[in-house]
Amino acid sequence: MDNLATLLAESAWAEGNRVAIRQGKIVLTYAELNDTSARVASLLQAKGVRAGDRVALVMPNVTYFPIAYYGILRAGAVAVPMNPLLKAREIAFTLRDSGSRIVLAFPLCADAVAKAAAEVGVDCLVTDPMTFDTLVRATEPMPETVDRAANDTAVILYTSGTTGTPKGAELTHRNLMTNATSAAKTLLHVGPSDVLFGGLPLFHAFGQTCALNAAVAAAATLTMLPRFEPAKALEIMHRDGVTVFLGVPTMFTALLHAGIPDSYDLSRLHLAVSGGASLPVEVLHTFEREFGVTVLEGYGLSETSPVAAFNPPDRPRKAGSIGVPIRGVELKLVADDGTTVGPGEVGEIAIRGENVMKGYWSRPDATAEAIRDGWFHSGDLARVDEDGYYFIVDRKKDLIIRGGYNVYPREIEEVLYEHPAVAEVAVVGVPHEIHGEEVAAVVTLRPGAQTTVDQVRDYVKQRVAAYKYPRIVTFADALPKGATGKILKREIVVTQQAPED
Repeated sequence: MDNLATLLAESAWAEGNRVAIRQGKIVLTYAELNDTSARVASLLQAKGVRAGDRVALVMPNVTYFPIAYYGILRAGAVAVPMNPLLKAREIAFTLRDSGSRIVLAFPLCADAVAKAAAEVGVDCLVTDPMTFDTLVRATEPMPETVDRAANDTAVILYTSGTTGTPKGAELTHRNLMTNATSAAKTLLHVGPSDVLFGGLPLFHAFGQTCALNAAVAAAATLTMLPRFEPAKALEIMHRDGVTVFLGVPTMFTALLHAGIPDSYDLSRLHLAVSGGASLPVEVLHTFEREFGVTVLEGYGLSETSPVAAFNPPDRPRKAGSIGVPIRGVELKLVADDGTTVGPGEVGEIAIRGENVMKGYWSRPDATAEAIRDGWFHSGDLARVDEDGYYFIVDRKKDLIIRGGYNVYPREIEEVLYEHPAVAEVAVVGVPHEIHGEEVAAVVTLRPGAQTTVDQVRDYVKQRVAAYKYPRIVTFADALPKGATGKILKREIVVTQQAPED
């Protein structure tokens, strides 16, 4: 049995009375989580979902996420998680592209999901506590988990790089199971007595593998925070005795700025893990000093389930390094001509191993471009030292990481090009003290056209998720271009500061 959902079934059998999920006052034991997800699996089957069908879920970090996630997997279907901040047009694209049969939505984002589902012709099931809970309780649990092969797709995570429309990375049951068990057993060293902080978005690979699936694999507790707020995060860490904090760099910075209240006891906290972007070394050292905890950095992508490298807890930690390849994974650095570069030289990170995706959903050309000779080419530039520790140097792609969320410039540019006054546009990332990077758009206008910064900003804001729209908008007479007419983003300098949200 290779179904990822067996992680939950096994922990429920071994530690049924232990708390699996906590969200505020809502608590689910492993037995309860397993039973409820089994009922959701039966409900999905009753609605015509069969093995291999795609089922989308759009919800924040609430108890319904793990219930729906493992229910989808238990039914043998493929989970397609989406950011609950997405707008209807973005949701509709993913539903259509993935061929999802049904979408499960949390009430707070139900309007946008329902609009998208109606457009695509997909059944929408809202997890309203009254009607949905009653429906689930009235459904008999599925007695057995549907058997799936190790290479069958378990989850499709949409990521667009910096060009074209978003692509769905097909992660297999083997990809996710091995990555989760490696995270739990060899990276985090967690067990049933541990409590993991669940503030990372579960629709994202980092939160899904290292928080949710790793916690379930270890029969540990995941205490969830639907929307990250530093004061609330500290309260949860104190209240629930969090032992492992998982976050992106902006979360570490926010916690440091908030400060630990004198009445809080964080003595159970023994490990903090940072991913999603490079953690400034100064922030790392300050956090370790203030919180009395070891901070370890790792590296990965949606296409690699995501963990590819990590600073192992049983080896010396190198500040600023993403560590070494994890078990079952190989890394190498390659030059533009495909040759391998040596220690101290800069090259693109290529990854091979049990964590690498099956491919991009229905995109054989994109798959062939990304995976060459068995190696996934990340687009990230790094160097490796004599001890085998890797250090990220720069991003080959133009990806912007704002507050831990990926923002793809091409997507925002496509929206801006729909504006009637816009002639040309370039979207770039600029450094930001709080968010890491801020989204900036440099725009040239059509002859005779007039618009304002606020109008352009609001135009995008109405069409994409809140974290994506450009806070900084500047107008230019022309954009720098090369001999072929390609816009040269590297020559664009944005000095304007982002307005306060």
